[in-house]
Amino acid sequence: MIAIIDYDAGNIKSVEKALKFIGEEVILTRDKDTILNADGVILPGVGAFGEAMKRLHEYGLVDVIKQVAKQETPLLGICLGQQLLFDESEESPGVPGIGLLKGKIKRIPDTGLKIPHIGWNNLKYPNKGRLFEGIPEDSYVYFVHSYYLDAYDKSIVTATCEYGCTVEASVECGNIFATQFHPEKSSDVGLSILRNFVKAVKADRV
Repeated sequence: MIAIIDYDAGNIKSVEKALKFIGEEVILTRDKDTILNADGVILPGVGAFGEAMKRLHEYGLVDVIKQVAKQETPLLGICLGQQLLFDESEESPGVPGIGLLKGKIKRIPDTGLKIPHIGWNNLKYPNKGRLFEGIPEDSYVYFVHSYYLDAYDKSIVTATCEYGCTVEASVECGNIFATQFHPEKSSDVGLSILRNFVKAVKADRV
């Protein structure tokens, strides 16, 4: 069973629908025990960094997410969910992130391109990532964001795209996975990415 963390994040229903479409058992929950006993956990997110961290604290979920990582349950952050896994964001100065991974979230620079970055963009793979098994480089996925990750350890970055800067579009570190883009909105490529996450969940269970 895969638990989708429900903290009023905005895109949880579309994530749930995509996982059900590929035949997975999922539950939307903010119950600590349910999350900690799940085979895999997804942290979705749409909106502002500071407000999301406030809600996670209000629901007592920050320590739960840290425990998920500590017990090595596969964890997937999506969009804002990727950003929240890191230390801090220029969007909300002074608000600490969950801090499972080291890095800073920065605003996409003004280079004349429209911000937020909304739409399809192609991926490059600087490092091998399990989420992209069987998915060719330059595959297109769907983005909606104004801020991007600058990870301190570039070896965890498994996908990038270009949009006024190099956007670190996906990371993998042990059993922690994350994507800046929305796999649940990325058509067949996105469904393949979710299947690869489920494959990692099932491999962890063996």
